Amino acid sequence: MTSLPLAHVSCRLRNPSFPTTRIFKNHAFNSGSMIRSFSHKNPAPLYSKNKIRIACMSAATSPARQDDQKPSGQHQKAVEVSSWIDYLPQQIQPYAKLARVEKPIGTWLLIWPFAWSAALAAASGSLPDLKTLALFGCAAPLMRGAACTINDFFDRDFDKMVHRTKLRPIASGAVTPFQGLCFFAFQSLLSHAILLQLANYSPIYEASFIFLICTYPLMKRLTYWAQAYLGLTVNGGALFGWYAIKGSLEPYVVLPLFMSACFWTLVYDTIYAHQDKRDDIKVGVKSTALKFGDSTKEWTTGFAIACIAGLAISGYNAAIGWPYYASLAATAAQFAWQIGTANLSSPADCNRKFVSNNWVGALILSGILLGRVSPLY
Repeated sequence: MTSLPLAHVSCRLRNPSFPTTRIFKNHAFNSGSMIRSFSHKNPAPLYSKNKIRIACMSAATSPARQDDQKPSGQHQKAVEVSSWIDYLPQQIQPYAKLARVEKPIGTWLLIWPFAWSAALAAASGSLPDLKTLALFGCAAPLMRGAACTINDFFDRDFDKMVHRTKLRPIASGAVTPFQGLCFFAFQSLLSHAILLQLANYSPIYEASFIFLICTYPLMKRLTYWAQAYLGLTVNGGALFGWYAIKGSLEPYVVLPLFMSACFWTLVYDTIYAHQDKRDDIKVGVKSTALKFGDSTKEWTTGFAIACIAGLAISGYNAAIGWPYYASLAATAAQFAWQIGTANLSSPADCNRKFVSNNWVGALILSGILLGRVSPLY
């Protein structure tokens, strides 16, 4: 390739309408000899012995220009990702988003402890009562939706100041606070009607659940251990599942199971809370993510160990077969991967690790089911 005179390049610099040259390549040139590149931030073209080595990339494709075009954290706009909810009638969409129906992980995290307990309550050599599991499975989305609704009602002023939550229906004004309360009452009554169909209904469980979900948002203002309070809130099914099958409780089985589920919540929700830690500091919301800080992985590892230990004690007291303990080994491996690889500075990765806890619930339930139909030794 022939060289270009310096005047030719100067013409290009003086006349923006002059066609932009992307790359002039000298075949004798290799990347090791490049010292400087020409861009809109480096207005002097590099030349040697009247021959151009590197001209310029167009401003539209310059890496430096692309960096400049990225919005800063202060100017980023919250963008709502489209989902199947957008195909629902427009009047229903805000309520579906308020109940988080497009994010079923929260419902599964409510179902798993109940399913574990109900499966442990099954007689040796048999599966748990499917009607009981199905009824709770139908009530759980409504219970979870009610919990999300009342949480957003209390947090509406905070949510407006947090990038991830500013488009939630109550915070954005798509649903008024009064409409949110009416929707909360509707979901609670509907789930109540379903739970009444259980052979052994517990008004204590339902009343305590309503109380806990209504007070949990306030805990985030009072204590850094809000995630521990959340554990009490979402894991009552570890007690209720056994009761729904047996009509009574076996403390040696259900209490270790309940505590294990609470430690599990401390693992996944501490990781989840790292998504909002910068905004939480600004608005004054507390969490274990802020309390543990750089020691989060050490703390969550301890919680994971306590979770596995409690599950082992619960299974031993329930006289369950060996496949259950194999599932606990797989669960421990999942915890090790989840905690060990979590990038606590990446909200996206924190969310991925949070969602991966569905595997924890499934692994434990499969171990209980196989352990129930397998010989003890």
